Amino acid sequence: MEYRKLRVIISGGGTGGHIFPAISIANKLKELNPGTEILFVGAEGKMEMEKVPAAGYKIVGLPIVGLQRHLNMRNLCNDVLVPFKWIASLIKAGRVIDSFKPEVAVGVGGYASAPLLRRATARKIPSLIQEQNGFAGLTNKMLGDKVDCICVAYEGMERFFPAEKIVFTGNPIRSEIHPYTEKDRTEAIGFYGLDPAKKHIFIVGGSLGSATLNASMKKWISEGCPGGEGVEVLWQCGRYYKKGIDEFMSGRDVPGVHYTDFIARMDLAYAMADVVVSRSGASSVSEICAAGKAAVFVPSPNVAEDHQTHNAMALVNKDAALLVKDAEAPVKLLSTALALVHDPERTATLEANVRPLARLDAAQAIADEIYKLARQ
Repeated sequence: MEYRKLRVIISGGGTGGHIFPAISIANKLKELNPGTEILFVGAEGKMEMEKVPAAGYKIVGLPIVGLQRHLNMRNLCNDVLVPFKWIASLIKAGRVIDSFKPEVAVGVGGYASAPLLRRATARKIPSLIQEQNGFAGLTNKMLGDKVDCICVAYEGMERFFPAEKIVFTGNPIRSEIHPYTEKDRTEAIGFYGLDPAKKHIFIVGGSLGSATLNASMKKWISEGCPGGEGVEVLWQCGRYYKKGIDEFMSGRDVPGVHYTDFIARMDLAYAMADVVVSRSGASSVSEICAAGKAAVFVPSPNVAEDHQTHNAMALVNKDAALLVKDAEAPVKLLSTALALVHDPERTATLEANVRPLARLDAAQAIADEIYKLARQ
């Protein structure tokens, strides 16, 4: 396939689960042809307005906001403004499209992709959406009938979208995440200052952290770390909770627990891990598949349509991961993870079953679909 230079507009965001796949797609398009011009469209005040420029791309913000489900005065004021901001976003999205003149429009989910893709499809611009989760988000479900191509990462998505438009591509992930060798593990253990003779559990709560995962760790530590013999834990608690965890750990002698608010080298954190404990956002699930790691997922209950449970169950149903419910995590999570890390046969089974689920070429597959649309 000839990869000529394109003009592509990419819209969406709101969470890292939307933003980082979008950046991966953009990076792949630039890799295929450095002359390709890419413009991002996001929602004003959301994290994409910071993360996208940091990745080297221009972004335009729309005033779009979403409806808030919890009733209080602040949310009521927000919801009153939603239709007015929707109209303003449609108008601005149209102006952005008319100015940039994209050959293809791409939506990755999140508020901003709705007005942008509505305007793009109305102007007959070839359009594609990428759905990261096993349960389609509201914005993408609204757009499914209007776009030309729908890239998905899970089976059974014809429940939400026209089957003839679906292409199974997987989720784009960071290029440094890959299946690991023993040499990678040795480097990672040295990087984090761990004991190579011990088993290792990596607990990752995301950039802000997870209250449930942190509470589970605190309970386990308070009880004297039962079952932790011969095990070291690398615990990413998140910057939001770091101060509280510092206070909790002050004066405690827990040599097997290494905690930090931020993981700069996720590739090495995965490499050193015998077992990963994580939420089950789409990007996290895709990275764990790519790393080929045995995992215990704790789906967040605070997400639309409970999509993290759907993501995790896609692996659990293939005997490729374990699941602990959020409400049960403080009691069950560490004992489950420890039982797994002490069971090499079970760990090996999960690793063997999760590896075939990885799509290391997802960004390339989506880029190819973009080029197909550009030739229409």
